[in-house]
Amino acid sequence: MTHKTQLTAEQLDSLAGELDALRTEVTASLGERDARHIRRMVRRAQGSAIAGRGLLMFGFDPISWVVGVFALAHAKILENMEIGHNVMHGQYDWMNDPSLSSQTYDWDIVCAREHWINSHNVEHHNHTNILGKDHDYGYGMLRLTREQRWSPATLLQPLWYLLLAIYFQWGVAIHDIKLGRFFKGRMSRKELKQRSRPFVRKATRQLFKDYVFFPALAFWQWPRVLLGNLCANLIRNLWTNAIIFCGHFTEDAQTFSRSETKNETRGQWYLRQIQGSSNLEGGRWFHVLSGHLSHQIEHHLFPDMPAPRYAEIAPRVREICQRYGIHYNSAGFWSQYFSVLKRIFVHAWPTRRRTAVANAA
Repeated sequence: MTHKTQLTAEQLDSLAGELDALRTEVTASLGERDARHIRRMVRRAQGSAIAGRGLLMFGFDPISWVVGVFALAHAKILENMEIGHNVMHGQYDWMNDPSLSSQTYDWDIVCAREHWINSHNVEHHNHTNILGKDHDYGYGMLRLTREQRWSPATLLQPLWYLLLAIYFQWGVAIHDIKLGRFFKGRMSRKELKQRSRPFVRKATRQLFKDYVFFPALAFWQWPRVLLGNLCANLIRNLWTNAIIFCGHFTEDAQTFSRSETKNETRGQWYLRQIQGSSNLEGGRWFHVLSGHLSHQIEHHLFPDMPAPRYAEIAPRVREICQRYGIHYNSAGFWSQYFSVLKRIFVHAWPTRRRTAVANAA
């Protein structure tokens, strides 16, 4: 476990200046190469979806079913991670392409776009790993640091995590409804109904598409298509859950209190984003299928920068961190993911809360 780096006001200003300059440099170089990438990803996702659904509908043997499932899962992962998540961050708004605009894009998942933008882009990215403010930290159901309250139900959190991973798109979808507020009596039924409407509309469309429309098109093959769609969604859920949990819940990802982040300067905000995030190491297609969230540090520094640029700037960000003595949290997928699982199991047990948030235990 690493400790938080403390920088002087002068160092923080210098850090902010260097990172701002890096952002400006990359922004000035955006162009056709970036546009080609995202359009190529859209075509690849569409082609993979057509191939997958075609194999599920018209194939007869188990091999075509398995290939169809993985082709459809690949399409859903690519669309959710590399396309949907990044487009809704505004990474391609500069292209002025209505089909790739953060203001209108909707993704292939039960989570309503307006709910995602508020809970993720606004709340999570602004309040990364601030206990009590970043509602993505543990998703309201997992205790990941001793500073969080323990209850007997916490003993079951390995089971809660397994269920969340399996049904991850549904957990993400209801996240911004704030059901916890309702159950604590802090939200009226009227407000709950209003907040739930976008989710109900989106979930209804997605359920109809995957479990009624496409199975019906297959006539007598409908059980094969329905089961294939179910398995493709499960694969997508497990993959996206693992990638996202590695982003901020690894052993060396730090947490922060409200008091220590009050009146943050830009340099302090940059420092918190670095220390609260974790990177994953791998090849090009690993990064693509993770939506380049394998470069979580760079993403949290520059969330509206086209994601493929993260791999290019990562060595420079790492070098900046080294000069300022900031731990650059990066390791292989399995190393980081096992540290997440360890954190879930360790904090399922009662531990004494510290009087103030220091480093995440």
